[in-house]
Amino acid sequence: MTLVLTVLEIVAPVFLLATAGFVWRKMGLDYPVAFVTRLAMTIAVPCLIFTALMRTEIDPASLSTLTLAALAGYAVVMALSVLLIWGTGVDRRTFLAPTIFGNTGNLGLPLAVFAFGELGLGYAVVVFAVMAVLTFTIGIRMVSGHGSARKVLKEPMVWATLLGALFLWQGWHTPRWLTNSLELAGQLAIPLMLFTLGVAVARLTPRGVGRAVLLSAAKLAIGVGAGVAIGWAFHLDPVAFAVLVVQLATPVAVTSYLFAERYETDPQAVAGYVVVSTLMSVIALPVLLYFLL
Repeated sequence: MTLVLTVLEIVAPVFLLATAGFVWRKMGLDYPVAFVTRLAMTIAVPCLIFTALMRTEIDPASLSTLTLAALAGYAVVMALSVLLIWGTGVDRRTFLAPTIFGNTGNLGLPLAVFAFGELGLGYAVVVFAVMAVLTFTIGIRMVSGHGSARKVLKEPMVWATLLGALFLWQGWHTPRWLTNSLELAGQLAIPLMLFTLGVAVARLTPRGVGRAVLLSAAKLAIGVGAGVAIGWAFHLDPVAFAVLVVQLATPVAVTSYLFAERYETDPQAVAGYVVVSTLMSVIALPVLLYFLL
C-alpha cells in the first residue's frame, strides 16, 4: 500500500499539471503554444539540462555508459519499430518516427524528477539529449526525406548538454550568482512543459483511434522491452536502469504532430496516435513505476 501511495505521489503532479493545461484549452482560454514552446526549449530546458548535469553526482564513467545504453536502446527500438510498421502495413513516413521517439522531455523529465530526484533528472537529461539529437537528424529524415546535422548544432539543448557534460567531467562550477540565475530559469521548464503538453493534446483532432490503440500498445511494449534488455546488458545501476526504461516507454511526443503538419504526412492520424498513447500512459507509466521503484 505504501508503494502504491508513493507511485501516486510521483505521477499525480505530472498528470494534474497536464490536465490543467488540457482544461485551460477546453475552456477556450488563450495559450500561445508556439511562444511558450520556444521559450521552454530555448531558455528554460537548456538551463535545466546544464545545471542538472553540472550539479549531479553521476560518475563520468556512468554517464558515458548510460549514453551508450541510450544509443543502443534507440537502435533496438528503431529496429523493432521498422518491423512493426512493416507488419501492420501503415504508412512509414507517417508512423515510424512517432513510434521510435517518445515524449522524453515534457513527460520523461518531470517523471524522473518526482520519482528519482536530482540523480534521476541527471540520468533522464542524458537520454533526452540522445533522443533530441536523433530526432533532429534521423527522425526528420524519416518524416521529410532529408535531415540536417546543422539543425542539431542550432539547438540550445544540444549545447547545454555538451557544456553540462564538460563541467561534470572537469568538476567545474559556474559562479554562485550565475548558478542561481540558471537554476531559476530552469525551474520554469517542468511546469511549462507539462501545462503545454495538456494544451497541445486538447488542440489535436484525432483520427484513426482503433489503429492508434494497436500502435500505442505495441510502442509501449517495444520501449519497455528494449529498456529492460539494454539496462541488463549494460549493467546499469538501479536508478539509471529505471530512468532508461521509463524514458523509452514514454508516449508519442507532440513534436511528432508538428513534424507531420510541417511535412504533410497525415497530421490527423498522428494526432490520434499522440492522444491515444498519452492517455494509455496515464495507466501504463504508474504501473511501470510501481515495478521499478
